[in-house]
Amino acid sequence: MAAFWKAMAGAALFTLSLSLMWWGAEGQGNGRDKKEVSGGSTFHLGQDRDVWRPLIHTRVNFSEIRSIKSTFQLRTFDPEGAIFYGDTKNGEDWFVLSLKDGVPLMQIKREEMVISVAGGPKINDGKWHTLEVSNQGMFVILEVDGVNGLVVAMRTPQMEEVMSGELRLALGGILINKEKMIVQFEPQMDGCMRDGSWLNLSVPWKTEAEELWPCDQNIQPGSYFPGTGFAIFNTSVFPIEGDDGVKIELWGDFTQMNGVIMSIKAAGHEFMFTLEANNNTQDVTLTFGEEKITMKNSFRRLLITFMKDLLKVRLDKDESKATTLSVSSASHSGSLPAWTEGRLAIGGLLGEGDDGVGSRFLTGCLEKIRVEGRDLDLDLAVKHVSVSSHSCPA
Repeated sequence: MAAFWKAMAGAALFTLSLSLMWWGAEGQGNGRDKKEVSGGSTFHLGQDRDVWRPLIHTRVNFSEIRSIKSTFQLRTFDPEGAIFYGDTKNGEDWFVLSLKDGVPLMQIKREEMVISVAGGPKINDGKWHTLEVSNQGMFVILEVDGVNGLVVAMRTPQMEEVMSGELRLALGGILINKEKMIVQFEPQMDGCMRDGSWLNLSVPWKTEAEELWPCDQNIQPGSYFPGTGFAIFNTSVFPIEGDDGVKIELWGDFTQMNGVIMSIKAAGHEFMFTLEANNNTQDVTLTFGEEKITMKNSFRRLLITFMKDLLKVRLDKDESKATTLSVSSASHSGSLPAWTEGRLAIGGLLGEGDDGVGSRFLTGCLEKIRVEGRDLDLDLAVKHVSVSSHSCPA
């Protein structure tokens, strides 16, 4: 199973260049003037840009610094991503704060020494948490909600030298080659920051974005599709093995969804499978080859089992009410090619050509997406920038 998910992670990202072609996405800010923003602003860390590029950044002279302490608030359901970066000597010495498995991770380089340490509470619970990073002599301290989360001590021969020059700060990314870090992580975070106080200074920060994305007042776990894009996987990373098939679970309030929830197709073949919600008729239509089933959207969970020549569907309205349907694919010759050589889209209808342009995009929240009993991380897909992988408006 571990090899399966490792293969899924590799094959799902089946070329960044392809995603750039599909949506014409260029690195945000290319050729644009930098815009000044406040470091205390509320903004979304998942905003579209090159994934390692910071969302906002600034420079300060050491002569202006009176306190090596910064505080801010963070809210996310995402278990992984870059939060806060700082460096001196143009990147020779550096500090990176991120999340890994929902837990704070600090990585520090000073002179020839590189340290990585993770610990403290899990903070990817969708609540606002106050984080404070400070430097006290040889100690770097991270506090979470007023309690010490991590304390790192470093002693080097030049510890006592007077710092001079510039300190660079960045949020949502890093300014060094990622290979210099001991622990690698996925940088882009579906999360929000606010109320930043950086070294007790009021210097302006800069961004290449025309506008910073706002944050929803309240959020809930899930993947949100605003009706403008979808996420795509290669079906080959979900192999049908044995008689059990592949199980895909979709959870959510289907009465609030509109558009194509899922589609599967191989190049040169008809659609193998589509699932579409219609908010006007309050129906959900499932198409498997030439077979079509229309259901009322009053269920909360949909379990779909793909087998070599059969599709099984279970609808759960609540814990005590369930309906099971079986659909044969004998009349549809594209089933096996679609599964072994095709693509699976969550949140839209796959396009007919190789350009990948889709249509009938989903508007709504999928609270859970599971494959073989494990949560499917849309960050492993090629997805439109508008899709939030880990949170929905509440």
